Parts: sequence; C-alpha cells; structure tokens
Amino acid sequence: MVGALTSPEPTLSAAVIGPDAPAAGSDVAEAPKRARSVAAWAVPLCYLLAALLLTAQLWVDPGGRIVLGNPHDADLIAWFMRYTATALRHGRLPALVTTGMNAPIGINLMWNTAMFLPGILLAPVTGLAGPQTSLTIMTTIGFAGSAWALFWVLRRWDVSTPAATLAGAVYGFSPALLQTALSHYDLELAILPPLIISACARLAVGPRVPAYAPTWTPVRWLARVPAWVRTGVWLGLLVAGQIFVMEEIALTTAMAAVLVVLVLAVSRPRTALRRLAPTAAGVVVAVAIALALAGHALWVQFHGPLALHGSSHPLDVFENDLTSFVTPQGALFFHTAASAAAAAHYHGGLPEYLGYLGWPLIGALAVAAVISWRRLAARAAAVTLVLLCLFSLGGNPLIAGKYYRTINLPWHWIEQVPVFAPILTDRISIVADGAAATLLAVGIDEARRLLATRRPARPTKRWPARAGEMAVLGVAVVCCLPLLPRPLPAESVVPLPRGWSAVFDRLHLAPDTSVLILPFQRPSETLALRWVADSGEPSAMIGGYFVGPGIDGRARLGPQVARRVPEYLDYLWARGVPASSPYAAEADIALGEWTTLREEGWVPPRGSVALAEMASWRPQVVVADAKASSPLGTFLTKLLGPPSLQVDDLIAWRNPVFTGYQAPPGVRPAPRHKAAHAASHPARRHHSRPHHAAPRHHR
Repeated sequence: MVGALTSPEPTLSAAVIGPDAPAAGSDVAEAPKRARSVAAWAVPLCYLLAALLLTAQLWVDPGGRIVLGNPHDADLIAWFMRYTATALRHGRLPALVTTGMNAPIGINLMWNTAMFLPGILLAPVTGLAGPQTSLTIMTTIGFAGSAWALFWVLRRWDVSTPAATLAGAVYGFSPALLQTALSHYDLELAILPPLIISACARLAVGPRVPAYAPTWTPVRWLARVPAWVRTGVWLGLLVAGQIFVMEEIALTTAMAAVLVVLVLAVSRPRTALRRLAPTAAGVVVAVAIALALAGHALWVQFHGPLALHGSSHPLDVFENDLTSFVTPQGALFFHTAASAAAAAHYHGGLPEYLGYLGWPLIGALAVAAVISWRRLAARAAAVTLVLLCLFSLGGNPLIAGKYYRTINLPWHWIEQVPVFAPILTDRISIVADGAAATLLAVGIDEARRLLATRRPARPTKRWPARAGEMAVLGVAVVCCLPLLPRPLPAESVVPLPRGWSAVFDRLHLAPDTSVLILPFQRPSETLALRWVADSGEPSAMIGGYFVGPGIDGRARLGPQVARRVPEYLDYLWARGVPASSPYAAEADIALGEWTTLREEGWVPPRGSVALAEMASWRPQVVVADAKASSPLGTFLTKLLGPPSLQVDDLIAWRNPVFTGYQAPPGVRPAPRHKAAHAASHPARRHHSRPHHAAPRHHR
C-alpha cells in the first residue's frame, strides 16, 4: 500500500524519499549507528552556532538591540511580549481582546501579530530581562530551529545526513528568513511548517519506520495506538501551535501541504483511494485537536468584538518582483551595488524582499527535478515549489518594479476567496524555500545513488572511493553559496524618557485609565509602544500600531482618527527634540510627514479644532514627552491649562478638562467598547517595574 504510493515503481516497497532497502552507497545503509547518533546532535549544534554568529551584534546587548532597519515592528512585538508576560504574571492567560492599545475601543489581538505561543514560552525571560531579550532569543532560535526542523524531517524520510544538513541550512538561513529577521519575528520563527507538511505526508502514505530510527519505543502503549490517530493528534498540535505563532504562515503551510498530498494522490491514484479512509480519519482527529486548542480564539477572531474582514493592505502590493528571484540583496555576502540598490528600492520594503534564490541554485533545482522525477518526494517538492513561486507573484506580475495589470496570474482568482485575501503573497516564499531545500536534498541523494552504481568495483587512483558522491555534494554547496548571509547589523532601542516611571508612580492610575501619550501612537510613530513594553506602564493607551476594523468593518491599519491633529501634535513635539536626542530619527519622520501635509495644502488646526479632536479620544490622562516651555508643551498648556505634573522631560495632565468642547461636523466621541474592556481587565492589574535600564512596517 505504502510502496505503491511512494516508490519509483508501483510494485516496490518504498518510502517517499526512496526504497526501504537503502541505496548502495547511501549513509543510511553504511554509516554506523554511532555516526548517525553524533549527527543527530552535532548538526543542530552547528545550526545554533551559525545562528549565534549571524545574530552576534544583537548579543552584545540582548535587551537593548534590534536588527537595523525596522524599529516600528520591533516596538510593536515587544509590546505584545510584555502584554502576554504581564497577564501570566497575574495568573491568567492573555485576553484576546484588550484596551491596552487603542483605548477605550481596544483591539482584537487575533487579527494582530500577538505571537501568544512564543510570548507564553518566553514570559519568564520577558519578566526578568525585558521583552527585547526574549526577541533576541527568538531571532536566534528562529534561524537554528527552522534549519533543525527541516533536517529532522528529511532524516525521518531517510534523506542522507549530508544532504539533509545542507537542506536544513538552505531553509533555516534562507534569504527569506534573513529578511524577516528585520523585526518580523512571527515570520522568522518558521519551525513548524516543515513538521506540519511532514505530518500531512505521513497521513497520506501511511505508517513507516525510518531506517535510522531507534529500535526501542519510548512509550510502549503509544505503539498500540493506530498510526492515523497518533499522526492526527500530532498534526493538530502543530497546527494549533502555528495559529498562535502566525496564522498567515499556517494558512500558507496548509496550502503547500494540500499541494504535496495532491501530487502524491495523482501519481498513485489507486493507492490514494485505499489510503482515503485512514487519511480522512487522521484529518478529522487533527481538526478536532486544533479546534479544541484554538477554536475559541478563532471564534473570537471572526465573530467576537472588533472582528473585521479583508486585508489592511491593497491587493498585490506585497508580492514578489519576478526579478527578485535572481537579484541578491545587500544582506548577502555575494551581491553587487546594483543588486543591493534594486532590492532596497523594492516598494514593499526590505523586510518583505523574500524571493531571492539565485541562478546557481535555480539551475541545481532544475537538474534535481529532472534526475529524481521518478521519486515522488522530488516530484511533489518540484510541483509545490513551482506553484508556490507562481503564487508569490500575486495576482498581476511585477517585473523590475513595473506592474502588468492586464496579465492575470492564478492568485488573481485565489485572492477573491475571503480567507486568502489577507495573505501577503511575497511571504509564500518562506514555505517555498522549504520545498526548494527538500528538492535539493532529494536530488543530491539521487545523483549520489546514480554515481554509486557506476563507480568501479575497486577504487583506483583515477576514481577514488566515493569521489563522485563527494563531487555532487561539492557542486551543491557551491550552488548554495550565493545564499550565504552576512551578520545582521544592529541598532539600539530607544531609552525611556527621563522621569517616565516617576510620573506614573505619582499618577497612581487605575488599571483601565485611558492615557494619551504624545507623540501620538500610530504605525509611523511607535516610541510609546517601546516605552510601555520596557516599563509595563500604562496599561491602557490611546492610539497604537495595530490592525482594526474601519467604519465599514474592513481591516484598517492604526487608529481611525483624522490625520491633521495627531500629525500636528507630533510635529510640535518634533520641533522640541534636539538633534542629539535618541528620538531624533522619529522626530525627523514626524517633521517629514507634516511637511508633506503642508505641501498638500493642509494648515495647522485651530485650538478649538485640536481640543475637540482630543476630546473625542476620551483621554483620562495626558502624558507628553516635552518640557512645559517646548512648542508642544506651550500648545497643550493653552488648550488644557497648566500641567498637573512636571517631572524631568515629561509633563502630564490628570483628568484634563476640554473646556468649550463642541464637536465639529462628523466628529463624535469614540464609543467605549464594553466587551473589549471586560475581556481586557478581568481583574485589577498591578504595574510591573523595569528590571533594567532599557536603552533605545507594517503588517
């Protein structure tokens, strides 16, 4: 049954990768058990060392450095890590809807990159050393763990150790994961996708024992449980875990798994029919387990408070440029000034430049597909790779920065299905790289097998033993060299403003107090998110960087407020920031945004308009990173009167009175979402204090 589905010939008993009787010359057949045992821990250790080298600049100060180039997403994820750790510290799971951001309305965290699973696992680190230390650990584990996951999967399917080692490195340190390390932590932690696809393949082909597996059973009663039950439970756990890491990658992985299973079924239709019942039963078990663990969260996401639909980005904005597959970015050792400039000008930004494979690897993959096509693993990997790369181009092709809107690609119709609309198609490259690495590994083993059958019975000087196999590995390594990454550059996170903790100590805020922090928090301004992440105060903040529903229920990025007043307040704040300040870069962004608005004909809001707009946000406390004599401090004093507190670089108003408030046309006070408030504050929350002096995109 299994053999007919997976072997080169329907009559042979084989695994997906190759025959159960390992090919002559393969290390599965000839390597001693001790060597395989050493490889089982030595290879992951090498991956970990490589990951530490790649992230070395972060480890200089793990709690105070981020990868250079995307501080806003780093600030956001740090806030989520603090939010989860704070909830656990008070003996409860983090609420799925919270007014901790975008108070008093709140946000639905299931529509945002909350990363609950890593946040829970790293909560002790977050509590002791701060959220950025947790994110540094996560970045390192993301590289090493992703590489190990594919290595482990391929060894389970009897791929040779050298081929599996190289494939793991290609996937775990791929250009796609390298770019997602620019603070897209939820994407870079790509450990579960290979395990999910492997579990789906095991359901499709039935039970099997790897050639290198131990002969003893760790849990003897487990061996008596039907294989489809064991695999279904394992698959359900993996899917639930990926949902609480990054749902978008879970959906992309499911799509890849379906493609793999379809290729296997089409290649062996009769055997696929015989496997239909146990496969379907295993899928039912997996769905039951996944829904038991993640069903409530998914219900809250789609039917709970602040549910939304659609994507927060226009369709086909974040898609692979066709030239990106062969244009290396500057983060790789082997690139040119022209290629680095082309990558830097990608309209989606460097964190989304994920398509690069390089001509040498593309050529090697083509050869691997040809010589190993009769192996179903290679066939499935090749078809999946081609289709995923095609999907990553979006609905309309983008070639050298130019859209061709008259040409419709397959994704043009797929993205019409609501569940696929939020997918940013360039991120499909992450899973595609796993398919590429798998195809490369199977191709290496097939080439080694073909050469082993042709070598002389006795080695000669002209043909040393295993010379051909070593040459194959050497060529494969050379083809992968263009993917070699450079160490990630780092920058410091911004420090807390002087007097931050003192101000909140003196304010004595109740847990549900809505605090307006200036500069105003939105996707292009996230300083206060970092301050809250590092200090744990305040517990409810107006504004923020998040995905939430607009008036029409469609996904929108950031708070739904008129632009003029927040950007003018941020402009006034930026005018008071000296060039030597650690906040100078954020101040330059605020100055540039207001300059753009002025060029479009916008004028500064009158005091009454600013007062009315601020009143509509319903702040109970206003805290500004400014001195009373600064442009922002002077403006706020005219509106709100003298500040209640002045501590170092901060001024604050407790219970500000918006005298003379009269809502202008179209402006109404924001409704307080009772469900969001109740879910976010089931019990009184105590504020955490920083344990260290924490130094200082889009989704």
